[in-house]
Amino acid sequence: MKQKIIRTCNAKIAAKGSSVELSFYAFFANKNDNPEQLMEVAQWWISEMKLDHFEKAEKIKTLVQAMS
Repeated sequence: MKQKIIRTCNAKIAAKGSSVELSFYAFFANKNDNPEQLMEVAQWWISEMKLDHFEKAEKIKTLVQAMS
């Protein structure tokens, strides 16, 4: 999942610039076929990191890259 988040952030930054913002839904298809993973990312985003619904892609990428 970590690599998918980084790839998504890089793609959005390349397409829309460094100020683009994302929600955690950006890392999943419209038809969610993996609800457990969605909930895991949502918990990390909301409960652990205390992020707003939309955050800058650069910030998310930096946070994910810093994870062990």
